[in-house]
Amino acid sequence: MKSDIEIAHDCKLERIEKIAEKCGIAVEDIYPYGHYIAKVPLKYIDEAKVRQSNLILVTSISATKAGIGKTTSSISLSLGLNRIGKKAIVVLREPSLGPCFGFKGGAAGGGYAQVLPMEKINLHFTGDFHAVTSAHNTITALLDNYFYQRRKEIPPLKQVLWKRVLDVNDRGLRKIIQGLGGQPNGVPAETGFDITPASEIMAILCLATSREDLRRRVENILLGYRYDDTPFTVKDLGCAGAICVLLDDALLPNLVQTTENTPAIVHGGPFGNIAHGCNTILGTELGMSLADYCITEAGFGADLGAEKFLNIKCRKAGLCPKLTIIVATCNGLKMHGGIPIDQIKEPNLEGLKRGFANLDRHVANMQGFGQTVIVAFNRFDNDTDEEIRCLIDHCEDELGVDCVINDGFAHGGEGAAELAKKVVETIEKNPSKPLVNFTYQDYDTPKTKIKAVAKKIYGAGSITFSEKAKKMLTLVHDQGLDHLPVCIAKTQFSFTPDPKAVGAPTGFNFVISDIVINQGAEFIVAIAGEMMRMPGLPKVPSAERIDIDSEGNISGLS
Repeated sequence: MKSDIEIAHDCKLERIEKIAEKCGIAVEDIYPYGHYIAKVPLKYIDEAKVRQSNLILVTSISATKAGIGKTTSSISLSLGLNRIGKKAIVVLREPSLGPCFGFKGGAAGGGYAQVLPMEKINLHFTGDFHAVTSAHNTITALLDNYFYQRRKEIPPLKQVLWKRVLDVNDRGLRKIIQGLGGQPNGVPAETGFDITPASEIMAILCLATSREDLRRRVENILLGYRYDDTPFTVKDLGCAGAICVLLDDALLPNLVQTTENTPAIVHGGPFGNIAHGCNTILGTELGMSLADYCITEAGFGADLGAEKFLNIKCRKAGLCPKLTIIVATCNGLKMHGGIPIDQIKEPNLEGLKRGFANLDRHVANMQGFGQTVIVAFNRFDNDTDEEIRCLIDHCEDELGVDCVINDGFAHGGEGAAELAKKVVETIEKNPSKPLVNFTYQDYDTPKTKIKAVAKKIYGAGSITFSEKAKKMLTLVHDQGLDHLPVCIAKTQFSFTPDPKAVGAPTGFNFVISDIVINQGAEFIVAIAGEMMRMPGLPKVPSAERIDIDSEGNISGLS
């Protein structure tokens, strides 16, 4: 089979004006970025249509290094729905350069289920990531300058919480010393970098519902504490207007197309393991305004992205999916059954069955939110008929949920037509409950909320908070922020903080090492174990195979 980028190059793209017309967007209203990408104004969000549309959440079993194919499944479902005559749009997050040049090599889907132009989407796209990076680091520069210029008048902050970000996996920047070289270069201080998808600015962009809401959230960003323990915010810094200017274009959703020339929206890009892992509220609501079926994904497994989608995004936006799809693969289930990655392509029915425990917990968790669940089986060439039949029987006989084979990767919309038909039938006959059953309530304390997620979703037996985390929780309480939801930063490879603990462990101790107050984004980040908010590069980064020839043709993206 051809590579993803070869398939993408074979597709004949339609000009973005034609894609806009398919959605009912006037050509004169779009802001084109070349021939095949455009920004869409917010006036096309229609709350009445949002309430009528069918929102479908796509999530998966716990991530594995073999990949699961959640983005590909989301795109293929939208292709399948359009293929059977439904008006559907897929709404995705934007890829980060970090994993694209690190361990992924691309994140625009795969095979015959991609969003296009894939090179542009995977690389600089419309500059949204750069805008977030610039806005975040502008705040940092202005904060440093504010106290440098007033160093003879006022003391510096007692505690600085705001760091810098960069959209590159660079472990050497996790902890640094700034301001070396004498007084003209600022004040020496310990600081560091997070990756751009972990920036609070990215979270704010994804949760803001208007320009006014964006400004309010930016003003509320907590930068640090004065010596009298009072908070110092962006509003105190006086630069919220400038930051909103930098983010103004980035606030508008991006319209692109699929391999079958159907509309797609790609907007926002927080990671599911270190942030809340969902595309923008504005992008989702635009998709729901323009189509009868809106398919969206949440980062990594259902214990991460889907939990945050429901407990944070749906709570804040008043949304509720009509259906949740959990993507599973034989390869992934075998890894959760303890089979080494170099052996997962070999038939192993017992290893597959042991891995069912991971799927089972994700299904039960989503049902606990009140969601109707379908398992989408993402087929690989090495899957045997016996393994496929075993998984389908387990889902239908043991779990009582439908399991449908998805061949969208190999056959596009045609390969996802059966899944699309089952989705339509299920939404008509057995949709999810109209309101989300949240894991915790607003009035619960952050500690109670963290414990609820750790025990109910992850299966933890006990939760331990470090002294640093306890001190930060005290600050959360003193600032009157106990009502905010929690966003747990945790490895994507396990229900536990240990990435090697595959399957569905129970009774383990869940350690919270630190707490980060995202006052502007309006959630509390709880960092589990040794989780890093700046990833590192693998031994063989994807950057080593990405190239461009003399004609400007890019290769190596997948």
